[in-house]
Amino acid sequence: MNLKDLYIDYFKKLDHKQIPSSPVVPENDPSVLFNTAGMQPLIPYLMGEAHPYGKRLVDYQKCIRTNDLDSVGDSTHHTFFEMLGNWSLGDYFKEESITYSFNFLTKVLNIPVDKLAVTVFKGNDLIDFDSVSYNKWVSLGIKPSRIAKTTLDNFWIAGETGPCGPDTEIFYFRGENVPEEFDLNDSRWVEIWNNVFMQYNKDASGNITELPKKNVDTGMGVERVTAILEGVDDNYLSSIFKDVISLISSISNLDYKGNEKSMRIIADHLRTAVFIAADPASIKPSNTDQGYILRRLIRRAIRHAKILNIDIQSNWEVLIATLILDKYKTYYKELEDNYQVVLDVITNEKIKFNRTLEKGLKEFNKVSDKDIDKTTAFHLYDTYGFPIELTIELANEKNLNVDVEGFNEMFKAHQELSRTASAGKFKGGLAGDSEVETKYHTATHLLNAALKKIVSDTVHQKGSNITTERMRFDFSCDHKLSDEEKLEVEKLVNKWIEDALEVEKLEMKKEDAIKSGAECMFIEKYPDIVSVYKIGDVSSELCGGPHVKNTSELGHFKIVKEEASSSGVRRIKAILE
Repeated sequence: MNLKDLYIDYFKKLDHKQIPSSPVVPENDPSVLFNTAGMQPLIPYLMGEAHPYGKRLVDYQKCIRTNDLDSVGDSTHHTFFEMLGNWSLGDYFKEESITYSFNFLTKVLNIPVDKLAVTVFKGNDLIDFDSVSYNKWVSLGIKPSRIAKTTLDNFWIAGETGPCGPDTEIFYFRGENVPEEFDLNDSRWVEIWNNVFMQYNKDASGNITELPKKNVDTGMGVERVTAILEGVDDNYLSSIFKDVISLISSISNLDYKGNEKSMRIIADHLRTAVFIAADPASIKPSNTDQGYILRRLIRRAIRHAKILNIDIQSNWEVLIATLILDKYKTYYKELEDNYQVVLDVITNEKIKFNRTLEKGLKEFNKVSDKDIDKTTAFHLYDTYGFPIELTIELANEKNLNVDVEGFNEMFKAHQELSRTASAGKFKGGLAGDSEVETKYHTATHLLNAALKKIVSDTVHQKGSNITTERMRFDFSCDHKLSDEEKLEVEKLVNKWIEDALEVEKLEMKKEDAIKSGAECMFIEKYPDIVSVYKIGDVSSELCGGPHVKNTSELGHFKIVKEEASSSGVRRIKAILE
């Protein structure tokens, strides 16, 4: 039994209900491009909404984080990872949570107590020292010398305001001769689990008050803990990656030793690409948002395949992606359902990038009559995907110099600009939806219903993105909407707004919701008991909210733009005036 199965089985015996893993592309969440943590899909329930499965939950969640993309290639970083989590929604709290974690580590995974250390919240001017957690750890056998009291990393809040509280982190010592004192600066101590106790609420004035309903949110990374349990200090030598690395080694006829960086990047990036391409949101490589990340991952994997002298024209990417699909399809149904889609997406992007590389080589030949300045080097990188190493290699062949220092300055400035531009995308958290975003969320239901009536009853939502300024709605459609179709859709949505239709929330079995004809974007993510939002007689959708009470609150609906999103998918941008 692997780690995921052991974890789920353990918490099921403690009366936790297993919830389905949500898609990697969040539904109707503008704050992030991808689900970045196990708790993210549970935000409405951590904010107080009742969960259909009850108060004790457990799952394994697919997560994607690209903020450390340039670090991938070392022994521990990944863009895709699986997060194990268990939650208490107003049920048990610190003592029980800590006991459950301790017993799983020591009695199920058989980790010696002497290999463990923890951190607890030290306290500050506003909040007391977390003596409950400290005393519990001591009672379980953790020596006081192995408990670090800190303030820096042991208080959790998603943003500036909202639910917050202390957390306790659990560390494992990699190596022999465990030191008596727990030193957080000793890299041999590796964090393996974090238990967050949502105990307080912080308001806009900075006041902190006790929450009447307290929650527990925990997270444990599958990749890191698997490597620890298997006694390897390189995640890519654990059972999660070992067969993929072995296949890459076989394809390239090279040993892993000495070629670690490129092999790790290929293994990691193709695994992440498989999960993005298999997602029900039908993401395709593009120059924006999730599509841009998918494109960048595939192209970076191709560049490192070239470094390993793999024949790019061969089906190397299909062999690796197939192995990854077969490894994970038992746990994630969308991999089985979109098996061929994934292979086609990766192969088609490989073919496109090979053409781009050819164009880039032609561009290089045009400008290589003199030394390569920083602007030219960055243009080759930004437009043609040339890594600086490739530009240097080509320049060396012609005895030319490259302004590497200048390129690095431009590259850092580009990274900083990207971070700034994406700040809104990645803020996330429990701050909740604004009133405007709630209106736009409801308007997507009306737009979906109107498209079905005016364009075709085969129209289905493929994704959405909402900000305080506008809504963006992707839907399946085989043609560009005519001006007449857009006008009719707009008119119908506004008629329903003027009709002041009531928005009702109904709870029912998932199978009954489907039989009733309720629309659903990601059917596999929903539990057996679901929330269905009904808008008069015009719309019925499975959804997690939030919504207005009556359509009259929405204002005037206006389509600003209609365009192609990807093959067979159109995109509408609209505003509420």
